[in-house]
Amino acid sequence: MKRIIIDCDPGNGIAGANVDDGLALAVALGSPGIALELITIVAGNTPAEVGFNVAKDLIDRLGLAVPVLKGAGQALVEPHGPWREALDNRVHSSGLSHLWNGVRQPQRFTAPAKTAADAIGERICASPGEITLVALGPLTNVALALERYPAMAEAVQEIAIMGGVFALDDFIKDTNFGLDPEAAKAVLNSGANITLVPMDVTTQTLLTHADLDRIASLETPLSRYVVETLRPWLDYSMHTRRLSGCWIHDALVVAWLMNQQIATAADYFVDVEIRPGQTRGKSWRYRPPLRVNIGIEAPAGGPIHVLKTVDNARLLSLIEYALAG
Repeated sequence: MKRIIIDCDPGNGIAGANVDDGLALAVALGSPGIALELITIVAGNTPAEVGFNVAKDLIDRLGLAVPVLKGAGQALVEPHGPWREALDNRVHSSGLSHLWNGVRQPQRFTAPAKTAADAIGERICASPGEITLVALGPLTNVALALERYPAMAEAVQEIAIMGGVFALDDFIKDTNFGLDPEAAKAVLNSGANITLVPMDVTTQTLLTHADLDRIASLETPLSRYVVETLRPWLDYSMHTRRLSGCWIHDALVVAWLMNQQIATAADYFVDVEIRPGQTRGKSWRYRPPLRVNIGIEAPAGGPIHVLKTVDNARLLSLIEYALAG
């Protein structure tokens, strides 16, 4: 049984918000090989208050006792205003908010006083080598936990991160690293055992309406939640991204923990640009020795395991298996 904490920014049921975090949570909750011990929320895809309500609402609907804690409401340094304007209002400016008509909204809850960063650090340091931290949003909570609990870098079994983009023509940066570059840099250079799932591999995933129809036929609480909240996002993705379905970035991270045969990977040194300018938040990877290394500092952390390709059919089968309960 793999013990995990999921730090995320879910948006299921929220007009214009990505739903891959909620799908990842559902897959983790349904997987017999995973024990989800804690859910922490960071501002990213949705504001922290919204993400907290989404995750807590799911746990309450399922009648589970997994604790949900709210974390950082904004990045360590990066101004949050431009990001919130883009992430929260794009669906309305595109005229597609009607896709969410009739979709059940999450209830509102009062968040516990304990902070996400403290809960992450305390739980991991109390069980050295036993807990995997799954980071599916900006890395603010994770960076704060590492800062407050320095032993966490060695105590965590693994940090599995969805974030970064290296060689996609239509992306300079991704949201997770771009929204908090300082946090991403701190975590990647922490020396912890890290697996990185960048957009280069997650954009090889695809979930379609036909796939959702198969999931709907499972008739479980998890499958009903996924179908209800993914339908509008899938249509939104098809319209705005010109895809035949939607990418399922975060679900790949959890599925990879279930079965590492669904993806290929290789080790790289990875870092993030934090200087002002158009490339702030951009990630890069390399393998030493570099042929041209002028002005390039030695890496502060160790090599990082980076996923490169994915078997989408096998990924979808794993998701269906988990959602079937």
